[in-house]
Amino acid sequence: MLTPKSTYRLQIRSSFDLTAAAETVPYLVDLGVDWVYLSPVLTAEQGSDHGYDVTDPTSVDPERGGTEAFDALCRTAHEAGLGVLVDIVPNHVGVATPAQNAWWWDLLAKGKDSRYAEAFDVDWDAGGGRIRVPVLGDSDTEEDQLKVVDGELHYYENRFPIAEGTAQPGDTGAQVHARQHYELVNWRRADSELNYRRFFGVNTLAGVRVEVPWVFDEAHSEVRRWFTESLVDGVRIDHPDGLADPAGYLERLRELSGGAYTLVEKILEPGEVLPERWACEGTTGYDGLAVVDRLFVDPAGQPALDAAVPTEPFVHMIHGTKRGITDGILRSEVLRLARLVPGSAQLDPEQSADAVAELLTCFPVYRSYLPDGADHLADAVLNAKVRRPDLGPVIDTLHPLLNPYLSDAKAELTELAVRFQQTSGMVMAKGVEDTAFYRFNRLTSLNEVGADPSIFSLDTHEVHRALLERQEFSPLTMNSLSTHDTKRGEDTRARITVLSELAGEWTEALDQLNRLAPIGDTAFASLMWQALIGAWPLSRERAHAYVEKASREADASTHWTAPNAAFEEKMHDAVDAAFDRPEVNGLITSLVEKTAAPGWSNSLGAKLVQLTMPGVPDVYQGSELWETSLVDPDNRRPVDFAARKQGLVDLAFGALPQIDDGGMAKLLVVSRALRLRRDRPELFSGYRSVLSTGSAAEHAFSFDRGGAVTAVTRLPLGLERAGGWRDTAVVLPEGTYSCAITGTGFEGGPVPAARLFETYPVALLVKEEAQ
Repeated sequence: MLTPKSTYRLQIRSSFDLTAAAETVPYLVDLGVDWVYLSPVLTAEQGSDHGYDVTDPTSVDPERGGTEAFDALCRTAHEAGLGVLVDIVPNHVGVATPAQNAWWWDLLAKGKDSRYAEAFDVDWDAGGGRIRVPVLGDSDTEEDQLKVVDGELHYYENRFPIAEGTAQPGDTGAQVHARQHYELVNWRRADSELNYRRFFGVNTLAGVRVEVPWVFDEAHSEVRRWFTESLVDGVRIDHPDGLADPAGYLERLRELSGGAYTLVEKILEPGEVLPERWACEGTTGYDGLAVVDRLFVDPAGQPALDAAVPTEPFVHMIHGTKRGITDGILRSEVLRLARLVPGSAQLDPEQSADAVAELLTCFPVYRSYLPDGADHLADAVLNAKVRRPDLGPVIDTLHPLLNPYLSDAKAELTELAVRFQQTSGMVMAKGVEDTAFYRFNRLTSLNEVGADPSIFSLDTHEVHRALLERQEFSPLTMNSLSTHDTKRGEDTRARITVLSELAGEWTEALDQLNRLAPIGDTAFASLMWQALIGAWPLSRERAHAYVEKASREADASTHWTAPNAAFEEKMHDAVDAAFDRPEVNGLITSLVEKTAAPGWSNSLGAKLVQLTMPGVPDVYQGSELWETSLVDPDNRRPVDFAARKQGLVDLAFGALPQIDDGGMAKLLVVSRALRLRRDRPELFSGYRSVLSTGSAAEHAFSFDRGGAVTAVTRLPLGLERAGGWRDTAVVLPEGTYSCAITGTGFEGGPVPAARLFETYPVALLVKEEAQ
């Protein structure tokens, strides 16, 4: 199996298509990249800038360049020595515009008689034999807007098929609608009455059943061509938690790809590991991101930050937010599970739904993969019975129904057991990532996908242990710092993290900001001001767009479905104050100035650790320079590749850049680390901790990968306050070394940290005997 030494993620869209991507190949080679990593390229909803709403899995998207451009990119990459990794989406398809999705259009036209009825998860009985499509507005006369036009049923700009023989001359749109295999309903009814499986709570992404052999084959026909024609070297699987049988899917995919490198976008909670039977090399790296970020957080700042934004413990907060999801936007899924409870259980339907919702709420990880993860279900049972003792008997009855293996190790999973597993991840994602992460705001650099914000920091011993485990158990998993899904770019987080070392000053400034520009929600205010500090300077437009999305995701003072105009006006006024009012702007810019230099130190340290630690490092597009983005779509802004290409030229012929030189120091670190990993893979074959001695030893973190030694500075402000490195030394393994970043030479044994970090707060040492 061909495996990457590093990857570089490109977001393919109409404005940066496959032809444009091919033009970046020479730059990526010069940067040191080993594989190019593409976002989804199959035909998606027209105008989609992310590609996860695939409408035709059998073709490469014409808007993204089409088949010819895709094939050309793959050939160009291979000719340059790069592998190709492509993101694919097996769980769902886009149905926002039915006419663009032939499978969905046929389903709507023919109902249960459609060949594609087997491809979608539809509970026909719950809809009276019709599939409910939530598109109608709130007026009592919405059906008056239904019109028959050119053999189709139109509702404003929405178009739907008309079943053969169901429209007669003179019929009104409403009359024709009543005869269709679908029922157009008010959009608000989706929360509790939808009868098809979705991706999370997105009505326009309908789940597909790739566990059905012919559905798998047709949905992967183009992917199969990629491997048959040796165009692609590996795949990244989007949201395997939504699949009925992730392990079975990965086995079939492994056969299709001929055993190609495979990654899964799987969120692992702290301490959780991938099921051993999964045919994949690892995850997309959020688990590693959480470890790296916490290396740079000062534990001494926690008490002050806790006091500044008092809130309930995270474990209790997420119980409330997850229960809000099961009772809210995912109520349809809960009710469907309750309908699957067999009558022989003799449970009241309302109690069944209540207990199912509580079990989903108490589930400690994204999902189980029975028989793997049965302990997680048992844990949810115990927690649910503690929180809802009134439901104890119902929960005890449900437990063996949700895990048939409790009574028979050879049992077959029922539809109830399968669907519960598919649903728990939806609840976790919406209740934790998309709600609680916007409410638990003491230090928002910790609020990242795959992380537990209640884990404030990790010491060097804990990080060494985590990286050693990575080397021993998942050496080919991906390492990420920024992705298209991260809530904040890596350098935004690195600057926010400095607030843990400035806890007193930050909390005082937060009080002043709340007095000068109050918004009436102190928890969200903390998130808002941290975001502005972390991403500053940013445009007013970006700031307003971010706070609007973030506040509605928090679902506390305002909401997506019911915006609070008064609150949002105050919030936007506060954002304007950051730009327009001298006293507010002064507080923001002062904190930006105080966090800038230590933030750059954190950025370089985190980046070098990520690039050289066990696993396959990914560089998200553009993040080889400072990456101060916020949540999507902000993190999908265009990348100036010409500037980055010129930057590599300048580094080749110029002096070493200053750390504040527009990100050039980061480009230097990234390029040197990537080139070393690509050209000297034997230097990255193991892992051993490298210890430090002296009064500031806790501020250095170092490891030896087998001839390449990474050394970084942590908690830079604390180091400065303590008087610098003084007698601190990093104890290198025996040998002679040169720094791949600066060219400086070192001998093994104790090396004064002041000399090691004289030019930059990081060093990448290469053992000369290995050359």
